[in-house]
Amino acid sequence: MQFYLNGYTPGDPFVEDPHPSVAERPDGLPDTADVVIIGSGPAGLVLAAQLAQFPELRTVVVDRRDGPLEVGQADGVACRTVEMFEAFGLADQLIHEGYQVNEVTFWRPDPERSGSIVRTGRIDDVEDGISEMPHMIVNQARMLAYLRDHMRRSAARAEPFYGLHATDVQVSTDCEEEHPVAVTLQHVAGFEPTGETSMIRAKHVVGCDGSRSGTREAIGRRLEGDATDSSWGVLDVLAVTDFPDIRLKSAIHSEHGSILIIPREGGYLVRLYIELDNERDAEMLRNRSATPEKLAAVANRILHPYSIDVKHVGWWAVYEIGQRLCDRFDDADQSGERAPRVFIAGDACHTHSAKAGQGMNVSMADAWNLGWKLGTVLRGTARPEVLRTYSDERQAVAQELIDFDREFAALFSARSDGDEGDPERFQRYFRQQGRFTAGVAVRYGPSLLTAASPQQRLAEGFPVGMRFPSAPVVRLADAKPVHLGHAARADGAWRLYAFADRAHPAAAGSRLRELAAFLDSADSPVTRFTPASADPDSVLDVRAVLQQGHRDVTIEDLPPALLPRKGRFELVDHEKVFCPDPATDVFDLRGVDRQRGALVVVRPDQHVSHVLPLDAHDELAEFFDGVLVQR
Repeated sequence: MQFYLNGYTPGDPFVEDPHPSVAERPDGLPDTADVVIIGSGPAGLVLAAQLAQFPELRTVVVDRRDGPLEVGQADGVACRTVEMFEAFGLADQLIHEGYQVNEVTFWRPDPERSGSIVRTGRIDDVEDGISEMPHMIVNQARMLAYLRDHMRRSAARAEPFYGLHATDVQVSTDCEEEHPVAVTLQHVAGFEPTGETSMIRAKHVVGCDGSRSGTREAIGRRLEGDATDSSWGVLDVLAVTDFPDIRLKSAIHSEHGSILIIPREGGYLVRLYIELDNERDAEMLRNRSATPEKLAAVANRILHPYSIDVKHVGWWAVYEIGQRLCDRFDDADQSGERAPRVFIAGDACHTHSAKAGQGMNVSMADAWNLGWKLGTVLRGTARPEVLRTYSDERQAVAQELIDFDREFAALFSARSDGDEGDPERFQRYFRQQGRFTAGVAVRYGPSLLTAASPQQRLAEGFPVGMRFPSAPVVRLADAKPVHLGHAARADGAWRLYAFADRAHPAAAGSRLRELAAFLDSADSPVTRFTPASADPDSVLDVRAVLQQGHRDVTIEDLPPALLPRKGRFELVDHEKVFCPDPATDVFDLRGVDRQRGALVVVRPDQHVSHVLPLDAHDELAEFFDGVLVQR
């Protein structure tokens, strides 16, 4: 990570200087804001963390709780989510603290001993090559703490406001009104009203307020779908057990039900997802009389002949599986004439079971998709039409999740003697869907953000619409081995990755050199769309990957576009150019055309938007004409 751009200062370099507007802000809740976020769960705080990178905007987060979440709820962190946290500079902390899921075991009824279970399979949890990041288990409360810390260290100095329950959201019909959305807030203590109310007006409101979302109701959207008759208990416990795979993720099917074991961080804690039988556990379900002791008894019934002695319960809950989805995630009308002002994200627009570990991850991805769009539109560097793509892109992803979750939940709960009870079928399905559960299978369709006709053959390993997969490279300036994708920060900037042709970058016939000359010209998207007062990489960040080794090229060989001057001292940024890693050449790994090279255009949320030849200057400019605002 780079710092000290505008002068050396002592202290923690990861704490940014506050934006000048921070000192001018009144104490307490403001009357107006650019964005109001309702809810400080995973979606709400990822959105807030992203918008904190636009500190000139006033973002307000409100939550009806008295303070931050402390225990419980979601815990699975998919590989793609860890990649996202890397863009916020938080991945190292997450990986250091969490439990890394390496293998999964599968248990079934023992055909030789009635009433007993036996291990039937053991596989890698994540397929090799999917991501450089692992699948992690970290308490949701800790994930939220990382994000709050990031917000505090940002130039925005952002903090949620607690004890505020949004009771109404109204959108003005006056298109000229600067803050057209009015949010009524009821002050609460311990979820009980105090009698005080406030109102805040905003340019945009985002409801991240859960499955019972009042924001969703206010804009006339509904969750459509069905609940199943399947109920599950969840226990986070410290326990003593003779079950041999207690520190491995384990899917257990017995004659008495199913359990999913998720080891937790710290080496001792473990989570049990326990299926509750509608016959054996009918009284507990009917009377809502579940207790941790009763859930532990069910766990022992399923685990036989093994047993588990629960010593301490950190958190527990009972929930019913249901798959529900909204048809749109914003308040835009069907005609498309009125731009969206209110959005919903996370559980407010899609709900499903917890067993596949997708809820928190997909909710966070919703927020990241929306966050950079709101930030760049409100900053004035992106066209307002960009906001319409949020619902189109994320609703389609949520529909895929609902379809996946329905089958996953059915297979997990299938009885061994039923039509769905092939002992190998769930294991096969788990392996086949590995890319989906890792979060790397999302592919956005053609839109103003995703090219309909890319020249994909130039870079087969960077599929347009999918996330940009990282790869090992060596940074030219300091010979440091790094991951190419980790150069991108969650700062709202687009990335242009120029994979060079065979020619030496100093040679007259170098396509890379010609591209760099174009990007330095008056016709360049970099020149046309970057505000005059901003750093040259604040909107379009140009990176290059050479074919030569890092000892075969020097900084002197590079064109000025790859050595941009930044900050008040116009310092040279030397970290824009990379060379292949000797052990894993990125050109081979990602199928990049060595003769012609390729230009890979990547969105601020790391999804590939376009693949072009290095000399397709006009096509590059035309693409950004539809997305960005000329300065």
